[in-house]
Amino acid sequence: MVEPVFDSQTKTKLGSVNVDIKGPSMRQFFSDFLSKELDNYLHKNPSTAEALKKRIEQSERERKDMAGIKKLANERAKKANLHNKKLRDCRVHLNDESPSKGKEAFVEKQNATTIFITEGDSASGSITKSRNVETQAVFSLRGKPLNCFGLTKKVVYENEEFNLLQHALNIEEGMEGLRFNNIVIATDADVDGMHIRLLLMTFFLQFFPDLVKHNHVYILETPLFRVRNKQETIYCYSEDEKAEAVKKLGSKPEITRFKGLGEISPDEFGQFIGEEMKTTLMGLEAGEHIQDLLDFYMGKNTPDRQEFIINNLKVELDAPVETV
Repeated sequence: MVEPVFDSQTKTKLGSVNVDIKGPSMRQFFSDFLSKELDNYLHKNPSTAEALKKRIEQSERERKDMAGIKKLANERAKKANLHNKKLRDCRVHLNDESPSKGKEAFVEKQNATTIFITEGDSASGSITKSRNVETQAVFSLRGKPLNCFGLTKKVVYENEEFNLLQHALNIEEGMEGLRFNNIVIATDADVDGMHIRLLLMTFFLQFFPDLVKHNHVYILETPLFRVRNKQETIYCYSEDEKAEAVKKLGSKPEITRFKGLGEISPDEFGQFIGEEMKTTLMGLEAGEHIQDLLDFYMGKNTPDRQEFIINNLKVELDAPVETV
Protein backbone atom coordinates (compact mmCIF):
# COMPACT_ATOMS: atom_id res chain seq x y z
CA MET A 1 0.00 0.00 0.00
CA VAL A 2 1.15 3.53 -0.74
CA GLU A 3 1.42 5.76 2.36
CA PRO A 4 -0.65 3.45 4.62
CA VAL A 5 -2.50 4.82 7.65
CA PHE A 6 -5.10 3.33 10.00
CA ASP A 7 -8.54 3.71 8.49
CA SER A 8 -10.32 4.48 11.79
CA GLN A 9 -9.80 4.97 15.50
CA THR A 10 -10.34 1.25 16.14
CA LYS A 11 -7.22 0.58 14.05
CA THR A 12 -8.60 -2.62 12.55
CA LYS A 13 -7.78 -1.88 8.91
CA LEU A 14 -5.50 0.29 6.79
CA GLY A 15 -6.29 3.04 4.33
CA SER A 16 -4.22 5.35 2.17
CA VAL A 17 -3.32 8.96 2.95
CA ASN A 18 -3.93 10.04 -0.62
CA VAL A 19 -7.34 8.79 -1.76
CA ASP A 20 -6.51 9.89 -5.30
CA ILE A 21 -3.72 7.32 -5.57
CA LYS A 22 -4.74 4.81 -8.19
CA GLY A 23 -3.81 1.19 -8.04
CA PRO A 24 -5.15 -2.17 -6.84
CA SER A 25 -6.17 -2.52 -3.18
CA MET A 26 -4.70 -5.29 -1.06
CA ARG A 27 -8.06 -7.08 -1.11
CA GLN A 28 -8.14 -7.03 -4.88
CA PHE A 29 -4.51 -8.11 -5.10
CA PHE A 30 -5.06 -11.16 -2.89
CA SER A 31 -8.34 -11.99 -4.61
CA ASP A 32 -6.75 -11.96 -8.05
CA PHE A 33 -3.68 -13.89 -6.84
CA LEU A 34 -5.70 -16.65 -5.13
CA SER A 35 -8.13 -16.95 -8.01
CA LYS A 36 -5.32 -17.42 -10.53
CA GLU A 37 -3.10 -19.72 -8.44
CA LEU A 38 -5.97 -21.88 -7.16
CA ASP A 39 -7.31 -22.30 -10.69
CA ASN A 40 -3.85 -23.37 -11.89
CA TYR A 41 -3.39 -25.78 -8.98
CA LEU A 42 -6.76 -27.50 -9.47
CA HIS A 43 -6.11 -27.96 -13.19
CA LYS A 44 -2.74 -29.54 -12.41
CA ASN A 45 -4.20 -31.77 -9.65
CA PRO A 46 -7.49 -33.21 -10.95
CA SER A 47 -7.81 -35.74 -8.08
CA THR A 48 -7.71 -32.93 -5.51
CA ALA A 49 -10.18 -30.90 -7.58
CA GLU A 50 -12.56 -33.86 -7.74
CA ALA A 51 -12.32 -34.47 -3.97
CA LEU A 52 -12.98 -30.79 -3.29
CA LYS A 53 -15.93 -30.81 -5.69
CA LYS A 54 -17.47 -33.82 -3.92
CA ARG A 55 -17.03 -32.18 -0.52
CA ILE A 56 -18.72 -28.99 -1.73
CA GLU A 57 -21.62 -30.97 -3.20
CA GLN A 58 -21.93 -32.95 0.04
CA SER A 59 -22.05 -29.73 2.08
CA GLU A 60 -24.73 -28.38 -0.26
CA ARG A 61 -26.87 -31.51 0.20
CA GLU A 62 -26.42 -31.33 3.99
CA ARG A 63 -27.51 -27.68 4.09
CA LYS A 64 -30.62 -28.47 2.06
CA ASP A 65 -31.43 -31.53 4.19
CA MET A 66 -31.08 -29.59 7.44
CA ALA A 67 -32.86 -26.45 6.30
CA GLY A 68 -36.30 -27.77 7.22
CA ILE A 69 -35.47 -29.38 10.56
CA LYS A 70 -32.63 -27.33 12.06
CA LYS A 71 -34.83 -24.55 13.45
CA LEU A 72 -37.34 -27.00 14.92
CA ALA A 73 -34.58 -29.16 16.44
CA ASN A 74 -32.86 -26.15 18.02
CA GLU A 75 -36.11 -24.88 19.54
CA ARG A 76 -36.76 -28.33 20.96
CA ALA A 77 -33.23 -28.51 22.37
CA LYS A 78 -33.49 -25.08 23.99
CA LYS A 79 -36.71 -26.10 25.73
CA ALA A 80 -35.16 -29.38 26.82
CA ASN A 81 -32.06 -27.62 28.17
CA LEU A 82 -34.21 -25.81 30.70
CA HIS A 83 -35.42 -29.09 32.18
CA ASN A 84 -32.96 -31.59 30.78
CA LYS A 85 -32.98 -34.55 33.17
CA LYS A 86 -30.25 -36.22 31.12
CA LEU A 87 -27.68 -33.50 31.89
CA ARG A 88 -26.39 -32.89 35.40
CA ASP A 89 -24.46 -29.71 34.70
CA CYS A 90 -21.53 -28.21 36.61
CA ARG A 91 -20.93 -24.62 37.72
CA VAL A 92 -17.78 -23.74 35.74
CA HIS A 93 -17.47 -24.12 31.96
CA LEU A 94 -14.61 -23.85 29.50
CA ASN A 95 -16.26 -20.99 27.58
CA ASP A 96 -17.03 -18.88 30.67
CA GLU A 97 -15.50 -15.42 30.81
CA SER A 98 -12.64 -15.27 33.32
CA PRO A 99 -13.15 -12.93 36.30
CA SER A 100 -10.82 -10.00 36.89
CA LYS A 101 -9.73 -11.41 40.27
CA GLY A 102 -8.42 -14.92 40.75
CA LYS A 103 -8.01 -15.44 37.02
CA GLU A 104 -5.31 -18.13 37.28
CA ALA A 105 -7.35 -20.28 39.67
CA PHE A 106 -10.43 -19.89 37.45
CA VAL A 107 -8.50 -20.91 34.32
CA GLU A 108 -7.27 -23.98 36.19
CA LYS A 109 -10.88 -24.91 36.92
CA GLN A 110 -11.80 -24.35 33.28
CA ASN A 111 -9.07 -26.75 32.17
CA ALA A 112 -10.49 -29.33 34.59
CA THR A 113 -14.06 -29.07 33.28
CA THR A 114 -15.27 -32.56 32.36
CA ILE A 115 -18.47 -34.12 31.08
CA PHE A 116 -18.99 -37.85 31.62
CA ILE A 117 -21.17 -39.55 29.00
CA THR A 118 -22.72 -42.61 30.66
CA GLU A 119 -25.12 -45.37 29.66
CA GLY A 120 -28.41 -45.07 31.51
CA ASP A 121 -29.45 -43.52 34.82
CA SER A 122 -28.19 -46.37 37.00
CA ALA A 123 -24.68 -46.14 35.56
CA SER A 124 -24.60 -42.38 36.05
CA GLY A 125 -25.84 -42.59 39.63
CA SER A 126 -22.48 -43.27 41.24
CA ILE A 127 -20.72 -40.62 39.15
CA THR A 128 -23.40 -38.03 39.88
CA LYS A 129 -23.18 -38.57 43.63
CA SER A 130 -19.38 -38.58 43.80
CA ARG A 131 -18.49 -35.95 41.17
CA ASN A 132 -17.08 -32.48 41.75
CA VAL A 133 -20.10 -30.24 41.07
CA GLU A 134 -17.81 -27.30 40.32
CA THR A 135 -16.15 -28.82 37.26
CA GLN A 136 -17.74 -32.22 36.47
CA ALA A 137 -21.01 -32.75 34.59
CA VAL A 138 -22.85 -35.98 33.67
CA PHE A 139 -24.85 -36.74 30.51
CA SER A 140 -26.91 -39.96 30.60
CA LEU A 141 -27.65 -41.89 27.43
CA ARG A 142 -30.75 -44.00 26.98
CA GLY A 143 -29.10 -47.31 26.22
CA LYS A 144 -27.29 -47.66 22.89
CA PRO A 145 -27.13 -44.56 20.69
CA LEU A 146 -27.82 -44.62 16.97
CA ASN A 147 -25.12 -45.97 14.66
CA CYS A 148 -24.51 -42.84 12.58
CA PHE A 149 -21.89 -44.25 10.22
CA GLY A 150 -22.53 -43.13 6.65
CA LEU A 151 -25.33 -40.74 7.67
CA THR A 152 -25.33 -36.99 7.06
CA LYS A 153 -25.30 -34.35 9.77
CA LYS A 154 -29.05 -34.13 9.38
CA VAL A 155 -29.26 -37.05 11.82
CA VAL A 156 -27.67 -34.91 14.57
CA TYR A 157 -30.77 -32.72 14.49
CA GLU A 158 -33.32 -35.48 13.88
CA ASN A 159 -32.03 -37.71 16.68
CA GLU A 160 -33.10 -36.09 19.96
CA GLU A 161 -30.30 -37.65 21.99
CA PHE A 162 -27.50 -36.54 19.64
CA ASN A 163 -29.04 -33.09 19.38
CA LEU A 164 -29.17 -32.71 23.16
CA LEU A 165 -25.56 -33.89 23.44
CA GLN A 166 -24.50 -31.41 20.76
CA HIS A 167 -26.18 -28.59 22.68
CA ALA A 168 -24.77 -29.76 26.02
CA LEU A 169 -21.28 -29.49 24.50
CA ASN A 170 -22.22 -26.29 22.61
CA ILE A 171 -20.40 -27.36 19.45
CA GLU A 172 -23.08 -26.77 16.82
CA GLU A 173 -21.26 -23.75 15.37
CA GLY A 174 -17.72 -25.03 15.98
CA MET A 175 -15.11 -25.53 18.68
CA GLU A 176 -15.05 -21.93 19.93
CA GLY A 177 -18.01 -22.36 22.29
CA LEU A 178 -17.02 -25.77 23.71
CA ARG A 179 -18.25 -25.91 27.31
CA PHE A 180 -16.02 -28.74 28.62
CA ASN A 181 -12.31 -29.29 28.17
CA ASN A 182 -12.58 -33.05 28.70
CA ILE A 183 -15.26 -35.29 27.20
CA VAL A 184 -15.07 -38.67 28.94
CA ILE A 185 -16.93 -41.73 27.65
CA ALA A 186 -17.82 -43.77 30.75
CA THR A 187 -19.37 -47.15 29.89
CA ASP A 188 -19.58 -50.53 31.58
CA ALA A 189 -16.77 -53.05 31.16
CA ASP A 190 -18.90 -55.51 29.20
CA VAL A 191 -19.84 -56.17 25.56
CA ASP A 192 -22.72 -53.67 25.57
CA GLY A 193 -20.51 -51.02 27.16
CA MET A 194 -17.83 -51.51 24.53
CA HIS A 195 -20.47 -51.29 21.79
CA ILE A 196 -21.78 -47.98 23.17
CA ARG A 197 -18.21 -46.69 23.36
CA LEU A 198 -17.67 -47.58 19.69
CA LEU A 199 -20.91 -45.86 18.61
CA LEU A 200 -19.98 -42.67 20.47
CA MET A 201 -16.49 -42.68 18.97
CA THR A 202 -18.09 -43.02 15.54
CA PHE A 203 -20.37 -40.05 16.29
CA PHE A 204 -17.46 -37.79 17.25
CA LEU A 205 -15.22 -38.87 14.36
CA GLN A 206 -18.02 -38.54 11.81
CA PHE A 207 -19.41 -35.14 12.78
CA PHE A 208 -16.99 -33.45 15.21
CA PRO A 209 -13.47 -34.74 14.39
CA ASP A 210 -11.84 -31.57 15.74
CA LEU A 211 -12.76 -32.72 19.26
CA VAL A 212 -10.57 -35.78 18.71
CA LYS A 213 -7.82 -33.92 16.85
CA HIS A 214 -7.49 -31.40 19.69
CA ASN A 215 -7.38 -34.09 22.42
CA HIS A 216 -10.73 -33.46 24.09
CA VAL A 217 -12.18 -37.01 24.02
CA TYR A 218 -11.18 -39.70 26.53
CA ILE A 219 -12.23 -43.17 27.66
CA LEU A 220 -12.69 -43.64 31.41
CA GLU A 221 -10.78 -46.58 32.84
CA THR A 222 -12.49 -48.03 35.92
CA PRO A 223 -11.28 -51.01 37.96
CA LEU A 224 -12.45 -54.47 36.96
CA PHE A 225 -11.78 -56.05 40.37
CA ARG A 226 -11.72 -55.16 44.04
CA VAL A 227 -9.48 -57.40 46.12
CA ARG A 228 -9.60 -56.86 49.89
CA ASN A 229 -9.21 -58.29 53.34
CA LYS A 230 -9.88 -56.70 56.73
CA GLN A 231 -6.70 -54.63 56.58
CA GLU A 232 -6.39 -53.48 52.94
CA THR A 233 -8.34 -52.90 49.72
CA ILE A 234 -6.71 -53.04 46.27
CA TYR A 235 -8.46 -52.01 43.04
CA CYS A 236 -7.26 -53.83 39.91
CA TYR A 237 -7.58 -52.86 36.25
CA SER A 238 -6.54 -56.20 34.74
CA GLU A 239 -6.21 -59.91 35.45
CA ASP A 240 -2.47 -59.48 36.08
CA GLU A 241 -3.10 -56.79 38.69
CA LYS A 242 -5.71 -59.01 40.32
CA ALA A 243 -3.26 -61.90 40.53
CA GLU A 244 -0.64 -59.65 42.12
CA ALA A 245 -3.19 -58.33 44.63
CA VAL A 246 -4.28 -61.83 45.61
CA LYS A 247 -0.66 -62.84 46.08
CA LYS A 248 0.03 -59.76 48.18
CA LEU A 249 -2.98 -60.07 50.48
CA GLY A 250 -2.89 -63.87 50.70
CA SER A 251 -5.20 -65.99 52.86
CA LYS A 252 -8.09 -66.04 50.36
CA PRO A 253 -9.10 -62.36 50.14
CA GLU A 254 -12.56 -61.27 49.00
CA ILE A 255 -12.63 -60.68 45.22
CA THR A 256 -15.37 -58.58 43.58
CA ARG A 257 -15.74 -58.34 39.79
CA PHE A 258 -17.22 -54.99 38.68
CA LYS A 259 -19.27 -55.41 35.51
CA GLY A 260 -21.17 -52.12 35.53
CA LEU A 261 -20.48 -48.65 36.86
CA GLY A 262 -23.66 -48.83 38.91
CA GLU A 263 -22.12 -51.64 40.98
CA ILE A 264 -19.44 -49.30 42.35
CA SER A 265 -20.61 -47.30 45.36
CA PRO A 266 -20.38 -43.47 45.22
CA ASP A 267 -17.78 -43.46 48.00
CA GLU A 268 -15.58 -45.80 45.98
CA PHE A 269 -16.25 -44.07 42.68
CA GLY A 270 -15.00 -40.76 44.03
CA GLN A 271 -11.50 -42.25 43.99
CA PHE A 272 -11.67 -43.04 40.27
CA ILE A 273 -12.83 -39.64 38.93
CA GLY A 274 -10.64 -37.41 41.09
CA GLU A 275 -7.19 -35.97 40.47
CA GLU A 276 -5.73 -39.42 39.74
CA MET A 277 -8.48 -40.40 37.30
CA LYS A 278 -7.31 -43.00 34.77
CA THR A 279 -8.29 -42.25 31.19
CA THR A 280 -7.21 -43.25 27.69
CA LEU A 281 -6.96 -40.48 25.13
CA MET A 282 -8.97 -41.04 21.95
CA GLY A 283 -6.39 -39.97 19.38
CA LEU A 284 -5.33 -40.53 15.82
CA GLU A 285 -2.05 -42.05 14.72
CA ALA A 286 0.13 -40.10 12.31
CA GLY A 287 -1.10 -40.62 8.77
CA GLU A 288 -4.46 -42.10 9.75
CA HIS A 289 -7.42 -40.89 7.73
CA ILE A 290 -10.74 -40.63 9.58
CA GLN A 291 -12.89 -41.82 6.70
CA ASP A 292 -10.63 -44.85 6.13
CA LEU A 293 -10.93 -45.75 9.84
CA LEU A 294 -14.71 -45.49 9.81
CA ASP A 295 -14.98 -47.44 6.56
CA PHE A 296 -12.90 -50.30 7.97
CA TYR A 297 -14.34 -50.56 11.49
CA MET A 298 -17.95 -49.52 10.81
CA GLY A 299 -18.44 -50.31 7.11
CA LYS A 300 -19.78 -53.37 5.31
CA ASN A 301 -16.42 -55.13 4.92
CA THR A 302 -17.38 -57.83 7.43
CA PRO A 303 -14.91 -60.52 6.20
CA ASP A 304 -11.91 -58.18 6.45
CA ARG A 305 -12.98 -56.99 9.89
CA GLN A 306 -13.55 -60.55 11.09
CA GLU A 307 -10.07 -61.56 9.97
CA PHE A 308 -8.59 -58.52 11.74
CA ILE A 309 -10.38 -59.43 14.99
CA ILE A 310 -9.21 -63.05 14.84
CA ASN A 311 -5.60 -62.03 14.19
CA ASN A 312 -5.61 -59.49 17.03
CA LEU A 313 -7.73 -61.36 19.57
CA LYS A 314 -6.40 -61.41 23.12
CA VAL A 315 -7.81 -63.86 25.64
CA GLU A 316 -7.18 -63.26 29.33
CA LEU A 317 -7.61 -66.26 31.54
CA ASP A 318 -7.82 -66.44 35.29
CA ALA A 319 -4.61 -67.45 37.02
CA PRO A 320 -4.32 -71.26 37.15
CA VAL A 321 -5.37 -72.92 40.38
CA GLU A 322 -2.48 -74.57 42.18
CA THR A 323 -3.07 -78.23 42.95
CA VAL A 324 -1.38 -80.37 45.57
